[in-house]
Amino acid sequence: MNTHRTQKQEEEEARHEWDLSLSTVVSSSSSSASDVVGAIEFDPTDNILATAGISRKIRFYGLTSLLRTTAGVCGGAGGGVNFVDQTNACEYYICTPAKLSSLRWKPGSCGRVIGSGDYDGVVTEYDLEKRTPVFERDEHGGRRVWSVDYTRHGGAAAVGASGSDDGTMQVWDPRCPPEESIGVVRPAGLCRSAVCCVEFDPTGGHAVAVGCADRRGYVYDMRKLVDPALTLQGHTKTVSYVRFLDGGTVVTAGTDGCLKLWSVEDGRVIRTYEGHVNNRNFVGLSVWRNGALFGCGSENNRVFVYDRRWRKPVWVDGFEPVGLTSASDKRFVSSVCWRQSGVDQCTLVAGGSDGVLQVYVGKRKP
Repeated sequence: MNTHRTQKQEEEEARHEWDLSLSTVVSSSSSSASDVVGAIEFDPTDNILATAGISRKIRFYGLTSLLRTTAGVCGGAGGGVNFVDQTNACEYYICTPAKLSSLRWKPGSCGRVIGSGDYDGVVTEYDLEKRTPVFERDEHGGRRVWSVDYTRHGGAAAVGASGSDDGTMQVWDPRCPPEESIGVVRPAGLCRSAVCCVEFDPTGGHAVAVGCADRRGYVYDMRKLVDPALTLQGHTKTVSYVRFLDGGTVVTAGTDGCLKLWSVEDGRVIRTYEGHVNNRNFVGLSVWRNGALFGCGSENNRVFVYDRRWRKPVWVDGFEPVGLTSASDKRFVSSVCWRQSGVDQCTLVAGGSDGVLQVYVGKRKP
């Protein structure tokens, strides 16, 4: 009885603990699907924002400038929404030879190097001071790279991994020649189902999690990549994203329209979250670890926020226009990213399939 009462109390707290609001809208230079935002990443200082997608550009924004006229983490007395043009808001950009599906800042580079995965199967690292590529790997046979990540420990010696349509996760050391590899993992075996997402344990552990088109998630021990240490089985369609909440739990997103929280210790499902719409597209998944909040997009052009304690969304907001207003208007929220700084205040950035960015700020209610 006490357990049931505690669970009810936690659910009630989850529903009313946070006050989130739209702070800034960054308009797109394109009104079509030619500017889909496929990746959003904060730099190690949490003050620089990078975005990428099919526009063949990595754009960089200063968070302070995006929030300078509104209330929130950067101060200010205003309470309205700040509307800015992408051309004016973007501090600089780097042109890339191919459409990009993923970004990740390289640890140990002091925010100077960012890694990317592209539609041509190439992993590229860019030096942001020189604004030129400094490292390339092309081991996926020209098949699209969906995800890139680095180990958080080791500094400049961080190891990288990439997941691809070719059904493999490639693990590599950026200090070694591109033709050398630490390991090649085929989660689905001979089925060669696409590897949609890879993420290393951000707490510095030895685990790496993988999301796969075979409807499963996997957790591998970097010290023994031959077989998965854990198989996460419960989604009915492609596992498009996998994110560590902490060293003991993992969140997955599937195109079956739900998120799942898993125990890394025994592989059991702790909770399933439903409310957003996701049947086909990559709509993003991001975890704010300090607040145990999950953010994701949706195919009805809305942003959803879940609290780990409750299976339903605790907050929903729409991009304009909201929903499918006509047969030809199929805009959706395609990427999300939490700023990891803060405990009682939070920042969430979401990108749309039309290139629009929306910045949300939140605070814990008294």
